[in-house]
Order: sequence, then C-alpha cells, then structure tokens
Amino acid sequence: MRGLYVETLIRADVARVWELSQEPTQHVRWDLRFTSIEPMGTDVDGHPAFRYSLRLPGRTLTGRGVSVGEQRRPDGTGTSALRFTSDDAWSPLQDGSGYWKYVPTADGVRFLTGYDYQPGGGPLGALIDPVLTRPLVGWLTARSFEALRIWLEHDVPPETTHRRGHAELALRATAGMVVVVAARRRGPLLAVLGGLTSVIAASLLPVPDAVPRARRCLRRPPDAGSGRPPDTLRALRRIE
Repeated sequence: MRGLYVETLIRADVARVWELSQEPTQHVRWDLRFTSIEPMGTDVDGHPAFRYSLRLPGRTLTGRGVSVGEQRRPDGTGTSALRFTSDDAWSPLQDGSGYWKYVPTADGVRFLTGYDYQPGGGPLGALIDPVLTRPLVGWLTARSFEALRIWLEHDVPPETTHRRGHAELALRATAGMVVVVAARRRGPLLAVLGGLTSVIAASLLPVPDAVPRARRCLRRPPDAGSGRPPDTLRALRRIE
C-alpha cells in the first residue's frame, strides 16, 4: 500500500515555517488532523513524547507519539521524524511513522511530509482504508498545508482560512444541488448529467489564492529524494 505524501511551496522564511509546524499550540491551529497536541516529557531514549487528540461529534480520538528533529543542515534543510500509535479502537490510524522536511529554495520553502500507518477498526477498517480513510486523511493534510501557506504568505489566521474553505465547499455543494434539482424535473438522466456537470464545473472554477484548495499541493514526490524517510527516523523505536 502506498504511503501518503503532501508537498507545498511556501514563500516564507524556513525558520518561521519550522516554528509554526513544530510548536504544538501553533501546529493545531492549522492542522485539521488534530484538536490538541500535548508534550509528555521524553521516552526511554530521551526523545520528546507527546499525546494528540482529534475531537469529532460524539467522540474524541486519541493517540501518542515520539519525535526527533534536526532543524538545520549546512544547506538550510530541516527534518523532523516521528512515530505514533493509538490504543483507541475507534481510531482509523494505528501504528505509523512519518516525517516533515523543510527545503529552502530560491522561490520559498518546500514543505513536505510523508507518512504511513496501519489502519484501525479491524477487517472493516482495513477494507475501507484505501477507498475512504486514506484519501480523506491525505485531503485533510493537503488542506491543512494550504492553511499554513496562506497564514505565512497572506497573514490570514488559519481559523479564518478554514472557515473560508468550509464556506466555499458548502457553496459549491449547494450550487450542485440546485442544478440537480432543476435537471431532475426534466428526467433522471438529465439529473445525473446535471450533477456530473456541476461537479466538473466546480472543480474547474478558479479559487482565490487566500482560499485553501487541496489540489494545489503535490501528492506524489517529484523526485526519489523527496519521498525517502530521513535517517533520524531510524533513531525512533516502535512505540509499545
């Protein structure tokens, strides 16, 4: 199974990108995959440990992890690796590992992540992971990267960006429903064609740069080096 990969280019200083992605209280502001990230001291090897949660309607999913980071190399590149796990039977993401990478360029910072995990939820969770869970988690990651980019490039708080994104999705969905309802009066075939047309049109309409759109992010490594986990990941043992 192919792991997840997301990359964006942020026109900002690498130190600032590092700060807003590594500091827990700032991280949770833009990352839709988390509601909270709490430092928990260190593990037996001295690596920083943390606990995370995602609040959903009627349930809060929890997990824990350890990380190790190398902020700067001679070329300015920064890396951060982590392992994570969840004892929550409802969590769709169980044991996993991943990394962040920060690559300064003449145009800005290539901010990218690669990670993979074992799906939770037993046989049913394994069945729906490739068709639902994994695409959704990848989409959430990309939308989150967009919120961080907009924060740094346009000075728009991620909370505002997320509201704009949700409103934009709702508007497109409403417009699509209107087309379907109108076409349905002329027959089921036209309703289906109208729905497909509205979906295609919505995906092609331009979106302002300050409104998040997951498709702006790369979803596959542009080169072999981008998709290779950093050496620091080897320093992290599996979480028991």
